[in-house]
Amino acid sequence: MTLLRPSETLQLFQGGQALFPAFIEAFDAARNWIQLETYIFDFHGAGADVAEALVRAARRGVTVQMLVDAVGTGTLPPEWAEKFSDAGVQCSLYSPMDSGLGLLVPERWRRLHRKLCVVDHAIVFCGGINVLDDLFDPNHGVLQAPRFDFAVAVTGPLAIEATDAMALLWWRVQAGYSARQMHLTDAWERFKAAGYGGRTDARLLAPPAHSGVAPLLGPPRPRAALVLRDNLRNRRSIERAYRKAIGQAHHEVIIANAYFLPGGKLRRALVRAARRGVRVTLLLQGKYEYFMQYHAARPVYGALLAAGVEIHEYSTSFLHAKVAVIDGHWATVGSSNLDPLSLLLAREANIVVEDRAFAALLRARLFDAMVHHGARMEPAAYSQRPLGQRIQGWMAYALMRLALLLTGQRY
Repeated sequence: MTLLRPSETLQLFQGGQALFPAFIEAFDAARNWIQLETYIFDFHGAGADVAEALVRAARRGVTVQMLVDAVGTGTLPPEWAEKFSDAGVQCSLYSPMDSGLGLLVPERWRRLHRKLCVVDHAIVFCGGINVLDDLFDPNHGVLQAPRFDFAVAVTGPLAIEATDAMALLWWRVQAGYSARQMHLTDAWERFKAAGYGGRTDARLLAPPAHSGVAPLLGPPRPRAALVLRDNLRNRRSIERAYRKAIGQAHHEVIIANAYFLPGGKLRRALVRAARRGVRVTLLLQGKYEYFMQYHAARPVYGALLAAGVEIHEYSTSFLHAKVAVIDGHWATVGSSNLDPLSLLLAREANIVVEDRAFAALLRARLFDAMVHHGARMEPAAYSQRPLGQRIQGWMAYALMRLALLLTGQRY
């Protein structure tokens, strides 16, 4: 069950152009501790500005711990590795490949995909935005329009909860294989005994500095919850949060998701909602980054369209968002796609919000994207798509299912 906690402030960011200045402001105000996790940390453009803010914080004595995925980020550029080292920025790689054959080992497919940042255990940032310039892509070069993506910042008890979760993962990565193999309860006890857990480190966990968050959105004390997906106790946590909210929807479900290939339970929840009269609207990729994820999703569209689900495709730039709004009061912003990699293999983080003002703002951004940057998929056009597209879809879908079988996962 997702525990919604009262929050002091809540802010929505669209794109890195909005998020990164808030990062830099919070980093420059930090007094004690910056924790950052991301799948991609790229040093072009705005990414370099974020990196410089981390260096400034470390040089004035702030503990800076940065955990990046070994596949998404890879080895840091030598000049930045040296600059981080000289300043005291601590940077670790999550699950590095031991050899060129690493991707042939299904266990290595488990990645750190969550995008979390906590400053002075006072403010937590969470979303789908990597530390990556909005107009640059490592695989595609310069983009003509910014990615469509979101993040949220929350202050209050949620930041303390995120502090512990991130500190535990940092400790387990530093402790190595033996810690990763421990039962979670045992790992937590050893983590606390080492002086990290429960916010017992006085230097790292002194009273928080001013967070630099913009004014409150909506009525006082919105409620929010941090929902984490891992491979231990929280294997289905994010998917369950979606299914529960969809199952309770009365009039509207809006989902924007970059890589959309939901499992049977989630697909049936969407179909049931549409059939009982709920308006179900999906905003998905029209311009795709990866062939496999894009084409593997196409075969599942038929049942959704037949049930009355609206599908809109965003094609101005890459859609990278992982957000939803339900019935005008429930919303989620995070890193989790609705596909097998996110829901079954990767470490993910979403924040669930119960607040009408926040939900209304996010809803407005999504409908603006549909109206001005999207195209609605018509059921007749889908059913008459060329044979070549059908074959591509079924081949990609079959390969995705085969990959899941190799990992021992059911979807």
